[in-house]
Amino acid sequence: MLALRLARGAHPLVQTRRLLVAVAAAGVGFLLLCTLGYAVGHPERSSASVLRLLWCVLPLAATVQFAVAVARTDPSTRPRPGLSAIGLGPARLTAIAAASTAVACTLGSMVALLFYLHLRGDITGLPFDGAAADLLAADQPIPLAAALTLLAVLPVVAATAAGLALRPRTAPAAPEGAEKPVPSGLPWGISLVAVGLAIETYAGRSGAAEGLPLPGRFDGNPAGVLAGWALTAVGLAMAGPALVHGCGRLLQSVRPGATRLLAGRVLMDESRRIGRPLGVVSAVVSGALAAAALYESGTGPGAFGPLTGLGAALVLACTTATLLTAALESKQCRAHTTEALLRIGAPPTVLRSAALMRAGVLLAVFLPLTWAVAELAALPLTG
Repeated sequence: MLALRLARGAHPLVQTRRLLVAVAAAGVGFLLLCTLGYAVGHPERSSASVLRLLWCVLPLAATVQFAVAVARTDPSTRPRPGLSAIGLGPARLTAIAAASTAVACTLGSMVALLFYLHLRGDITGLPFDGAAADLLAADQPIPLAAALTLLAVLPVVAATAAGLALRPRTAPAAPEGAEKPVPSGLPWGISLVAVGLAIETYAGRSGAAEGLPLPGRFDGNPAGVLAGWALTAVGLAMAGPALVHGCGRLLQSVRPGATRLLAGRVLMDESRRIGRPLGVVSAVVSGALAAAALYESGTGPGAFGPLTGLGAALVLACTTATLLTAALESKQCRAHTTEALLRIGAPPTVLRSAALMRAGVLLAVFLPLTWAVAELAALPLTG
């Protein structure tokens, strides 16, 4: 009840972010229900149904990542003076954040269920002249218990992830004058990217006939190619913080001025917060570019089904929204520093120039990296 009251009195921008989480949860719930409908309508293809269900893990993971990012930027879950005296300590605020995340995801899941039942004709008859009847197995009864179990997966996973991300932590005190722990995921990230590209190359050139059936009509790619892309995505996510930290060091090299020092120091301090979402976005965009190159070359599938398009749109939208939310969280964490700089007379143009410089150096590093990974991923399939 307290979580609902805090949600009702939140800022409109906070409410908008929660609404976006609910919309993403509705999309994931609809994909899961469509997979259940495929399993009910094709009982002889149990392996294909399991693979379709596994494919839904990608949009589900992207939605969970977005929900956690929204929970981290929720002002109602931040510790404030005086709240502990009324029983709202860090642990209680974490529970409230998890409950708010669960409420938003549950709302989206219920909307997905109503929309799915409407398209099947279980509420008011078949809409659109029954165009979606075959896709959703409208002639077969849907087991309600299985549908509710699938819809409960996202709220439970998202609430658990939000609680773990926001749980109170006691960090050990660092020695005086010591620099913070530099992100150390670059070697592992590079290794995973290399292994993923090698698996994609082997699977693409082996001519394996077995494919991974995806929702819609995109059924032609070998499962090894998708497994390689998943490893590449994990590698880019691991290498992202170290790359952002390196960009900060690069800005501060060779006799920097005040603007370069400020921009570089901010990137180094915020490398862990924005590096991983930036790496995930780079992986998703590289995958989209590789798929587009495969489609244009004529060697890939002739058409993308509606559910495949929905899943890809969910992954792209959620990862981009997560990156923007992480950037907003970074800005909120720097609010006191920004106010202090303005109080001592720093011109606002310096802050704006530093922000543009940070964006420019990140684009200069991650855009070529994304293009290179996309080209290497598409080469064995189009060559």
